[in-house]
Amino acid sequence: VQLVESGGGLVQAGGSLRLTCIVSGTTLENYAIGWFRQAPGKEREGVSCISRSDGSKYYLDSAKGRFTISSDNAKNAVFLQMNSLKSEDTAVYYCATAPFSCSIVPDTNYWGQGTQVTVSS
Repeated sequence: VQLVESGGGLVQAGGSLRLTCIVSGTTLENYAIGWFRQAPGKEREGVSCISRSDGSKYYLDSAKGRFTISSDNAKNAVFLQMNSLKSEDTAVYYCATAPFSCSIVPDTNYWGQGTQVTVSS
């Protein structure tokens, strides 16, 4: 299983970015895919997750109302639409996947290489 993120970049506060995670080596059916981020000097944190097995979605409290996770089975892709970006959203964003449940995604061995998101204030 391989994951490749794209869509990061430099944006002004209040702007938007759409991150894409392309998964190869498996289909997304019955998998959960999560987005995580890590800022310099900080712990990695989960931002959002979607479980393809039951359609459930989860968001970090600070992302609720601003970020939206979605998937496209035909493209084997998961997206993270990020609106109203803030300087504190600056981090490297990673996607990861594990079978069935978002609860086990943080412990998976399947991670992408990350994409940098920088929000200027």
